[in-house]
Amino acid sequence: MESNVQSIIKVIIVEDYKLTRVGLRSSLNDFENIQVIGEAASGEEGLEKVFELKPDVVLMDLGLPKMNGLETLQKIKQKLPTCNVIVLTSHEREEEVTAALGLGAKGYCLKDITPNALAEAIRNVAQGACYISPQVSDLALKAFPKPDNASLLSHNTLNSQNAQNDNAKVLLTEREQEVLKLLVEGKSNTEIANELIVSVHTAKAHVCSILQKLCVEDRVQAAVKAIRQGLI
Repeated sequence: MESNVQSIIKVIIVEDYKLTRVGLRSSLNDFENIQVIGEAASGEEGLEKVFELKPDVVLMDLGLPKMNGLETLQKIKQKLPTCNVIVLTSHEREEEVTAALGLGAKGYCLKDITPNALAEAIRNVAQGACYISPQVSDLALKAFPKPDNASLLSHNTLNSQNAQNDNAKVLLTEREQEVLKLLVEGKSNTEIANELIVSVHTAKAHVCSILQKLCVEDRVQAAVKAIRQGLI
């Protein structure tokens, strides 16, 4: 259950169809701890809104005019690396999933998602977890071993540092392997702590250790690398 004292999660919607934006805003604002603070109809406008308002979560379509969603995601992460971006799209192809996650998206949702599920995805991502729609999870598992997604971008921007580190031998403790499995499932630190019956502080320490050993910057990159290298 959600507590009334929970802080408000500020969201920006980047979507070119006005009717979709209106529907998303109306649905999300019905949840007491989520507030839509801005909308944008293009990648360029989305960048301006995100840099100005600094939301907790950005909901973004991939099929944006002129500057597509992947390019917009790239520019957001370059300037605001800690910004949480959820891709909300009808695109289900392996290339889009891999490219979006490789560029730092914290979530990938299909547009047939229910309002309750989308709200839960936003909450999880805002807390540091990741969320991938079940239909897309299967595509992602098949797509992760294939590193070449640069053709989707106007610039070759997929994370080269991750590619260089993919061949490194990673030695995780048994407990860290358990934590990594839960991390890949999108669990937050609190959920990991509850699952393993440890304190949140201990769960957080394990996550930090895993990120260091995998040579990655965040939980999504850790999940991608774990699946690529078969660590779970």
